[in-house]
Amino acid sequence: MNTNLALLLLLAPFIGFLFNIFFGKNIGKTASGIIGTLTVLVSFALSLVFFLQINQTQLALRVSVLDWIQISTFQVDFGFLLDQLSVLWLLFVTGIGSLIHIYSISYMHDDENMHKFFAYLNLFIFFMITLVMGSNLLVLFIGWEGVGLCSYLLIGFWYKNQDFNDAAKKAFIMNRIGDLGLLIGIFILGSMFNTLDYTALKTAISGASNLDLGLLSLAAFCLFVGACGKSAQIPLYTWLPDAMAGPTPVSALIHAATMVTAGVFMITRLHYVFDLAPEVQNIIAIVGAVTSLVAATIALVQTDIKKVLAYSTVSQLGLMFLALGLGAYEVAVFHVITHAFFKACLFLGSGSVIHALHGEQDMRNMGGLKKVMGITFVTFLLSSLAISGIPPFSGFFSKDEILMVAFEHNKVLWFIASLASLLTAFYMFRLLYLTFFKEFRGTAEQDKNLHESDAFITIPLVILAVLATIGGLISLPSSSWLQGYLAPLFATKAAQAHHFGTVEYTLMAVAVLAGLVGIAVAYTKYIKQNQVPGADNEITGFSKIVYNKYYVDEIYTLLFVDTTNNLSKFFRDYVETGLSALVFGLEKITNEIGFQGKKLQSGSVGFYLFVFVLGLCAIITYLFLAQ
Repeated sequence: MNTNLALLLLLAPFIGFLFNIFFGKNIGKTASGIIGTLTVLVSFALSLVFFLQINQTQLALRVSVLDWIQISTFQVDFGFLLDQLSVLWLLFVTGIGSLIHIYSISYMHDDENMHKFFAYLNLFIFFMITLVMGSNLLVLFIGWEGVGLCSYLLIGFWYKNQDFNDAAKKAFIMNRIGDLGLLIGIFILGSMFNTLDYTALKTAISGASNLDLGLLSLAAFCLFVGACGKSAQIPLYTWLPDAMAGPTPVSALIHAATMVTAGVFMITRLHYVFDLAPEVQNIIAIVGAVTSLVAATIALVQTDIKKVLAYSTVSQLGLMFLALGLGAYEVAVFHVITHAFFKACLFLGSGSVIHALHGEQDMRNMGGLKKVMGITFVTFLLSSLAISGIPPFSGFFSKDEILMVAFEHNKVLWFIASLASLLTAFYMFRLLYLTFFKEFRGTAEQDKNLHESDAFITIPLVILAVLATIGGLISLPSSSWLQGYLAPLFATKAAQAHHFGTVEYTLMAVAVLAGLVGIAVAYTKYIKQNQVPGADNEITGFSKIVYNKYYVDEIYTLLFVDTTNNLSKFFRDYVETGLSALVFGLEKITNEIGFQGKKLQSGSVGFYLFVFVLGLCAIITYLFLAQ
């Protein structure tokens, strides 16, 4: 029974994909949206069933579909694993995915290819479920590549715009760079232990007496490279802001709970590998902290509402990687969950604004929207307070845990993370003030048509705002349900509640004060002083460097894109031309030899006999002289 339910959980979105791709155009937009949504709701309901079962019994469920690969002692089956980690991930992947599907019914209703959009969304959810449910690294890799393919399809969904196509290709190519690292890491682990099954790997590593820690560390580093690509860490982060080219529901799906969390999931799942590679863990922590700060500084001066949220996602992912690098896997998972709540709400809220303004994304052309978009404003405000780390909202608890762990391990990393958190509060309330406060700065036509979004859009916003408000209750500092729930996965480090003393309360106060300072500075600039960012060509000095994202894209273009293009032109203009000349030259020589040889074939028997006699005499002469 459980096996059938698990397969239905996996296949329901795939059935929705098949139905919409083949029949969606014929049944109408609303019907295709409803069918696509219902299939994901089925997966969510089944995820909830398995969650309740596993929470009660603490026993994992394994589903083996078929024997897949067997070479000598190496064996991999095509199977799935439902345990505490995978079921928890499935809950917010399918739950938030369902809300995004509901939201999309209204948001995409005017698009002629709405049925195709829902087909792609369903396929995306199917591959994400495959990634999460896989019982081994090869099944994970199928889902890993699948979400990469679907991100390409969804980011470039409005394919008539070439910039959107370029953004889709950029996301696809940069992810392939990371995926190569992941694949190498999988090969190394497979060669070391003759298995890729998670449970077997854990048993083999814990029971090994003469483990090659150097090779294991190399495997861990390669896996981390894969995580960098999928979860947008330095240096493979530039694809994520460009992914804003896709429709807003795509941005929410990719940035909140699915694709970008895959790297965090994979490292958490293989924590027993990374625990034996402390040098790699240090690299993860440093990269995470630096990514968090760099992305936060870039978000300070962006004027596109979705670009601010995109760099915010990169920054929050950096905090998650900081926690992973410090070995606080359950804390990273906690921030993944709270981030899924408030970031999905923020992206969908930005979509509600863009929808009301008929595609306008520049915050300089917004303002005053809280008067006519009250529900969107309130939900956006609650989620902004959550991401800024203000109590009692969910982000406060998860961020506070990360900062405490960082302070215990490395004061420098704690300072960097604290500074990034302060900047987060500033740029989020900068966005809030520029979008919803003061007077409207758009066109008269936009002003006349301003309105609150319909229920398909506002109901998901309200649900996510409530979760962003109370979501922190799953892991209170004094009593963490989440740590107890995940404890069986981290048996070597039983979950312990933080002991709170003067230092802990001081750190908590500093974190809250940093958030309040960021909010206060944003209020002073954008409410009291009524500042509005100027035109792009008016930005000067260091602000211009940050506005242009430290010119990282330009550097990558110069070092890699232009170099590759120039190398291609060199091969095309010189190497390929030379090779072509050589090939055609040989052809001409062969033809000429054949032409001249053809003249000897005159058909005269006397001439043939004459040549035969000459040849025979030459052979006899050679044999005679050779004596």
